[in-house]
Amino acid sequence: MWALLERHLLDTMGGLAREFVRRYTRPDGTLVWRDSWLGMDGSDDAYESFGNFPLLAALNGDLELDALARAEWEAITRQFTEYGQVYREFDSYYDWMHHGESSLLFYYFTLCRPDDLRMRARAVRFASMYTGEDAEADNYDPVLRMIRSPITGSRGPRYENSAEDWVTHRPVLADYPPPFDDIPGVEPGARANWNDDLVFAEILRTMNQRMMRGDVPLNLTATSLIANAFLYSGEAKYADWVREYVTAWMQRAEANGGVLPDNIGPTGRIGECFDGRWWGGYYGWQWPHGFTNLIEPALIGAANAQLLTGQSGFLEFPRRLLDAIWERRQTIDGVTCIPHRHGAKGWYDYRPTQAGDRANTAAPSTYPILLWFLSQDPKDAARIAEWEGGIATTRVRDGRGKGDNIHTSEWYHFIRGHNPAYPEAILRANHAEVTRRCARMLADNTDPETWDVHHWQELNPVVCEGLVQLMLGGPAPVYHGGLLHSRLRYFDAEARKPGVPPDVAALVREVDSHGVLVELINLNPLQERRVIVQAGAYAEHQFTSVSLRQASSPAINVDAAHFEIALAPASGGEVRLEMRMYANVPKAAHPRL
Repeated sequence: MWALLERHLLDTMGGLAREFVRRYTRPDGTLVWRDSWLGMDGSDDAYESFGNFPLLAALNGDLELDALARAEWEAITRQFTEYGQVYREFDSYYDWMHHGESSLLFYYFTLCRPDDLRMRARAVRFASMYTGEDAEADNYDPVLRMIRSPITGSRGPRYENSAEDWVTHRPVLADYPPPFDDIPGVEPGARANWNDDLVFAEILRTMNQRMMRGDVPLNLTATSLIANAFLYSGEAKYADWVREYVTAWMQRAEANGGVLPDNIGPTGRIGECFDGRWWGGYYGWQWPHGFTNLIEPALIGAANAQLLTGQSGFLEFPRRLLDAIWERRQTIDGVTCIPHRHGAKGWYDYRPTQAGDRANTAAPSTYPILLWFLSQDPKDAARIAEWEGGIATTRVRDGRGKGDNIHTSEWYHFIRGHNPAYPEAILRANHAEVTRRCARMLADNTDPETWDVHHWQELNPVVCEGLVQLMLGGPAPVYHGGLLHSRLRYFDAEARKPGVPPDVAALVREVDSHGVLVELINLNPLQERRVIVQAGAYAEHQFTSVSLRQASSPAINVDAAHFEIALAPASGGEVRLEMRMYANVPKAAHPRL
């Protein structure tokens, strides 16, 4: 049944994506929306609304869908250039949580068309804005190994924000804790009303005074932009930059007792603009989300450094941060909780580490699971068990996370042999979510003038969570700017293009430090299908042997990053693939088809 469900998703979502584009874009591809849009927010949400189209294309071989995604990227770039947010085809200025979200669509373009010279040129040009090679976008200080501001982009670092920059955020941020404890007109511990002009003016003044000069951990997400340029070009300077920048933050955390500081001043000192405090920075320990905005960039930076260098030592960076938080855990009402924030009174905002029942929310153990996937270290697996209290999470919830990542824990327990019902359950849940979104899309007769910037992404009918996990043997990318990290990829040997051939379904059943167990099925009762299997999203791994689990024949030695397998009509089976992780220099180029 899992194979039929998987193929149905692969075969139908491309058509639904085309209907989505037909309904919500003009003939030139621009969004059916208003004529003007203020602030620095919004372009990320527009790109996000089509972000997983090329990912689906890389899974099912729908190159027309990939071409449509590229056309939408071009159209949105033009539209938001006219709005004034995009300049030189990149956001003029914003933080790297939002740059990261908007860049996922761009990063996925490496998967289907690594030979697209225009996208390759853009990847190199965008990277130059952060490597010190673009004089107009002087975002990086190579001497201090730091990005100069939390707000950066194609116009360079932005040291002072205006009221107009934050105009679209004011209603949303009124529901968050304030960025500082000493804002005039705001009682300590109370929420700050961003909609009050006087309060907002004080918030803006204080942010410009303390937050806008110097580096923050969130900027580690920029390593994906640089790594993306490496995947296209293979130029060592990009790997060197990622290594240099991640190492700088590792050293800052070490200097702060293993806890990642959230602000570095303009001369490179921790707490320089905060009277020596290591906490309180932009998207840091206190505001607005706390722990999430520290661990995600640490994981993204370490993963990219390992991908480009093959060196696992960078994983010690997020590992130390996870341990620092775990050491500060408390038992509250019999439940183990970890702190998510730090302020003047110390650690606070304690939350359970076990999976909760809230829909559209990833379990806290997602982060140690991502670390384990990258390291395959038994000690990291033990860390997951600690965070989850030894309880395997198996229930699949309805809905989807913003980044198709709310079932990372459930998938982990499946590939570890403790959740056998997961494949069918997640595919059924994804089917239900696709159907729900299509129903909303068909019933949507609202006025585009009333839509906010999230309208389209909430209706996008492409859901890839189960497909990525089950087919590729990897978790969904970190939504705020991570690259795709997986054990496998597939190519159609006969059609000579990326994605599994028609009628073929794939299920990675086991993932361990030595390789994977994958089941491949050809549902076509008449025709043979030939599949090229690649080790890793970017051929970064190396196969060492292949064996059929059902057969008694010995393993076949394979010393390559890919191999071809023929599937007879109406046949399939489980194949054990032994591999060496991170044995190759990663590249976007496809195997010779």
